[in-house]
Amino acid sequence: MNNIFKGKAKYISASIVTVLIIAVTVGAADKLYFTNQFYKTLTTDTIPLRAKRNAAPPKKQKNPIKDLIRRDTFPPKKVNDTTIVLQQQKVDTFNFKISKDTLDAPVYYHADDSMVMDVPAKKIMLYGKQSSTKYLDNELTAPGITFDQKNNLVTASFKKDSAGNVIASPTFKQDDLLTVSDSIAFNMKTGKGLTKGTYTQQGEMYVYANRIKKIDATSFFAYKARITTCNLDTPHFAFVSKKIKFINKKFAVTGPVHPEFEGIPIPIILPFGIYPMFQGRHSGLIAPAFTSNDQYGLALEGLGYYKVINDNWDITARGTFYSFGGYTLQVAPRYYKRYHYQGNFVLDFQHTKLNFKGDPDYSVANTYRVHWTHSADSKARPGVTFGANVDITSTKFNRYVSNNPIRNFNNILTSTISYNKIWKDKPFNINILANHQQNTNLKTISITLPNIGFNMNTVYPLRRKEAVGTLKWYENIGVGLNSNAQNQSNFSDDTAIDKRPVITQIRSNLIWGIRHSIPISLSLPPLGALQVSPGVSYTETWYQKKTTYSWNNTTKKLDTAIKKGFYTAREMSFSLGVSTRIFGMYDFGKNSKIKAIRHEIRPSISFSYKPDMNRNSYYNTQIDTNNKYGRYSYYKDNLNGAYGEGKFGGISFGIDNNVQMKVRDKKDTSEGATKKVTLIDRLSISGGYNFLKDSMQLSTFTLSAGTNLFDKINITAQGNLDPYEYDTTGRSINRLVWKDKIFTLGRLTNASISISSNFQGGDKTKNAQKKKALSNAVNPYTGMPLTEEQEEAAYISNNPAEFADFSIPWSLNFAYSLRFNQVFNTVKKKFGTTVYSDISLNGSIRLTEKWQIGLTSIYNFTTKQVGLVSLSVAREMHCWQMSMNISPVGIQKFFNITISPKSALLRDIKVNRTRYFYDL
Repeated sequence: MNNIFKGKAKYISASIVTVLIIAVTVGAADKLYFTNQFYKTLTTDTIPLRAKRNAAPPKKQKNPIKDLIRRDTFPPKKVNDTTIVLQQQKVDTFNFKISKDTLDAPVYYHADDSMVMDVPAKKIMLYGKQSSTKYLDNELTAPGITFDQKNNLVTASFKKDSAGNVIASPTFKQDDLLTVSDSIAFNMKTGKGLTKGTYTQQGEMYVYANRIKKIDATSFFAYKARITTCNLDTPHFAFVSKKIKFINKKFAVTGPVHPEFEGIPIPIILPFGIYPMFQGRHSGLIAPAFTSNDQYGLALEGLGYYKVINDNWDITARGTFYSFGGYTLQVAPRYYKRYHYQGNFVLDFQHTKLNFKGDPDYSVANTYRVHWTHSADSKARPGVTFGANVDITSTKFNRYVSNNPIRNFNNILTSTISYNKIWKDKPFNINILANHQQNTNLKTISITLPNIGFNMNTVYPLRRKEAVGTLKWYENIGVGLNSNAQNQSNFSDDTAIDKRPVITQIRSNLIWGIRHSIPISLSLPPLGALQVSPGVSYTETWYQKKTTYSWNNTTKKLDTAIKKGFYTAREMSFSLGVSTRIFGMYDFGKNSKIKAIRHEIRPSISFSYKPDMNRNSYYNTQIDTNNKYGRYSYYKDNLNGAYGEGKFGGISFGIDNNVQMKVRDKKDTSEGATKKVTLIDRLSISGGYNFLKDSMQLSTFTLSAGTNLFDKINITAQGNLDPYEYDTTGRSINRLVWKDKIFTLGRLTNASISISSNFQGGDKTKNAQKKKALSNAVNPYTGMPLTEEQEEAAYISNNPAEFADFSIPWSLNFAYSLRFNQVFNTVKKKFGTTVYSDISLNGSIRLTEKWQIGLTSIYNFTTKQVGLVSLSVAREMHCWQMSMNISPVGIQKFFNITISPKSALLRDIKVNRTRYFYDL
């Protein structure tokens, strides 16, 4: 009964208040003033000041009252019917009192389901699976969020379904810190918080802790935490510690820590631990690995230090120390300037001791290696490029590299330094090269320093600068220039071959040569289906020495006389070439899978004349006791070689073929979709005929062929045919082979054929993207080049099991080479065939989702010897990997087993065991 009029009282009170508000409003209506500029009064005050009577009114003020209304909220006062207003702007002096518990920024929130406000308790509750709040740089997403305004505390917890499974967990993000927890309590005013059952990721590290206390934006403490690189809820391994301090994205420091595998603690306790948490460069020690080698003993391998010098330089120093007394040292500085250049040096030194003093096979060797790579960005200096790839080693360096069969078999080393410049808007360009080639078997080193090439592109000196209409025929006469200068020398670093100092060898063996070539061409319009190309060529060569051979009747051998100086020889030729293209096509019909076959023939013939300008450069001399004579050139042993003698006036001819097939495209379902398949990419024969020779006018024929069947199998072949018979000494005579054998092109003197292919299963697009990603030479985290990229690539090639790609079900790479030559047998008085052939295989097979095997092998069919065999076995273990490499053939026959984490941060934590077959 007491509440019977409760509802009516509320309505009556509301009605009375409404009537009072309306009455007050109507009563004060004549004092109100309205303006569109009301919002300006919140920041500025424009109260007009009364001016003196003699003040002149403002000039050109058409409607002062209207203008005043726009500027002020107070009505103007009239003075003798003239309105005079002066404005004085003042800063508003309103003083707002701010509550002590006011936040520094607004809070943005979202509730999927609903929001509840408890005004007496000063609490706000958000409900919904993806409810969220954002304050400054703090973002919280959770199925339930509570904000307590009294203490600025935000709390959130996970939510379970009816079956007891967690369907949503609180997620907190601040700057780079992202955590997923069971529950979160966060003070929005102080920035501190406490979480329970929290997961977070720091770089490659995954962290789980029972409780985490956040003290500021970059630091937090973890209680009963584990650190791992395994991304499973129950990781395969972890490092467990009771207390850990984290500096976000920098490092973590722990107290006593022990490893744990599959949840089983390992009784190995370290007093403390320091874990890097970021990918950038930072100086520090490089952990070594313990290995064993029966030739060198136990080893502490890879102990070193990495030092960041500045943004453009860093350096790595490593050392390996063996118990038998040997050691290796390596210093590898790197440099990098973005958009300009990058490169690195690798300086290696080996002190190798084999066996012990007193043993008959005891030996000590000091070897070295210098490796330098440099590349310049073409955008830094357009038109100028500079690059270097230098690899200089001692003769026995590769032989003493342990556990690396491919390196042990590498006997040829090459180096190149190049500089190229193209002048803008000019036809000139220059290239400077320095080359090095080293044969560790022959123990010889050849260097070319420098090789300078200066070229002028074809210019048309008779052409008008501003040609109008059709060009005259003589305006198409073009002239070019190609000049090349070389300096070459060789030496040996083995005193058993040459005891002279290296500098003395280089100086005494130095030879040089320069060759200039001036091609003159005339571009004529096509004559129907024929393309006619006349030309003139002039070549001149500068030589360093003149060599003369003479027969010595006393010693019964040739004596050599060398006369150094400056000598020249030249050659000139005139030519007229004619070429055309002939097409043929055969259609198979609409319903055939093969639509058509297209054959293209490209015949060419050229008429040329070369006068005998080098007749005086040749001489005859006796070469054996049978009074057999040979003809030699004085410039035979110079660079660039000697010009041939005799006149040539004849023709050179050739014919090239290309065969393509058009088939129905199975991948394209549209009507009439076809694709081209190349059957023969190149099949050609070329030769020449000299009208001015008194005998043997035909030249040898050259055959060549090449194709890439189905874009998979690459085949190339080449051979030479001699159209003349030979005598009992093996020399060709003036008798064509067609007189005895009609159906033949000639006698095959040498030929070669090579077949190579690459097959693999899986998604081809993903594999192509992966190869493209691996080709990136810059670390995305540091901006520096990858550390010793070529060394890393070589290590991957030598240890394929450690880098197995389990996404590829199988792969096979093979290359086969067949070569043979015709060698005259003086006993049988006929030519015999010498054949060389070898094959190389490289493949892998994924036996299961977790197992993969691979094989690399080289076999020489001629010598019937296995050059290299390397078998690899890999096991995928999620965050770990196991690899085994077996090399039963080579200088060092061994096998090793390695178990290590995949993470680059923990790459030095591995178990390695190497054994040699001769000890088993």
